Amino acid sequence: MKRMTAWVLVIVMAATVSLSATAKGDPVSVTARSAVLMDQATGKVLFEKDGHRKLYPASVTKIMTLLLVMEALDQKKIRLTDKVQADAESVSKGGSQIWLKEGETMTVDELLRATAIGSANDACCALAVHLAGSETAFVQLMNEKAASLGMKDTVFENCTGLDDDTTTHLTSAYDIALMSRALLEYKLIQKYSTVWMDSLRNGETQLVNTNKLVRFYPGTTGLKTGTTTKAGCCVSASALRDGLHLIAVVLQAQASADRFSDAKAMLDWGFATFESVTPAVDPALLHSVAVRQGVAESVSVDMETMHPLLLKKGEKEKLKLQVQLPDDVQAPVEERQRLGELSVLLDQKTVAQYPLYAKTEVRALTLTDVISRLLLSLLTRSKRNFVVNG
Repeated sequence: MKRMTAWVLVIVMAATVSLSATAKGDPVSVTARSAVLMDQATGKVLFEKDGHRKLYPASVTKIMTLLLVMEALDQKKIRLTDKVQADAESVSKGGSQIWLKEGETMTVDELLRATAIGSANDACCALAVHLAGSETAFVQLMNEKAASLGMKDTVFENCTGLDDDTTTHLTSAYDIALMSRALLEYKLIQKYSTVWMDSLRNGETQLVNTNKLVRFYPGTTGLKTGTTTKAGCCVSASALRDGLHLIAVVLQAQASADRFSDAKAMLDWGFATFESVTPAVDPALLHSVAVRQGVAESVSVDMETMHPLLLKKGEKEKLKLQVQLPDDVQAPVEERQRLGELSVLLDQKTVAQYPLYAKTEVRALTLTDVISRLLLSLLTRSKRNFVVNG
């Protein structure tokens, strides 16, 4: 029997909720051209207004830059303490910047702070060059990562989001939510994305977060703003409350205040409507399974850690757990061999399934095992008779 590989199959409860913010009866009023509210844990879209429309993202582009840097740090390709020397290409960037001078040295940590907090284009490009050798090479990595994440609406032409010289540097609210979700998998990003004010160069350069929600919206975890004439005012705003992590993306709002009010409206509705629930499993449900013709009479049952479920508030009480296990199983039993499954039901519909495994190996009885057991039984009986009669 082949060794079973651990897996967890989670079934999405329902089809993606796709709501146009102009349709009658919508739960959220959004003024921006495009918007998406996504659950970070499951990737489920909770609200959408023209979510796949291709638009300019401005500095929201930097989410992908930050994602690739976080990935490189996690893989130990670079370190936060690495010193980066600013090159001519980086210092020539316009827009928001920390006014790097060619040859000036900063650490990866300092450049991350400048990029994530102050949206500095020169710092962002310096990180890109440090990681890939040039911005051009880094942009190729950006597009490759976008493809791997399923970002079908996206083409990146630079690492900053500056769009004066491009007509094809485009993405969508949905795609931004996808890369935001990926970035939030790295807890380190919140060391930067949740900071309201900071400084560099021994206090000479001040950094103020462009995401005002960091200061004013409880539970904010990030993530990035963007503003250009072409893009309008954009934001990917994330927040975490009671285990529910939401991502609100707003593209092409007319004013800065509008993007934050739109994001806040989506987040407020999401937190008021949904919750993250991890069902509790009664250990008694995972009873041992009898083993036929094995060296052990039974085998204990194990399962993977349960993932949180995205539920509408009030549905938690309706959840039911159903376990399917055989009365017995024929030896030999391999460790991690699948024995059955646990299903999570909501209104009689399966919303998640988890395989149930054998916790240990159980060998099949051999002739030697049978003889040994028989001799042991006879020896034990003889000792008892000796004690009684002695």
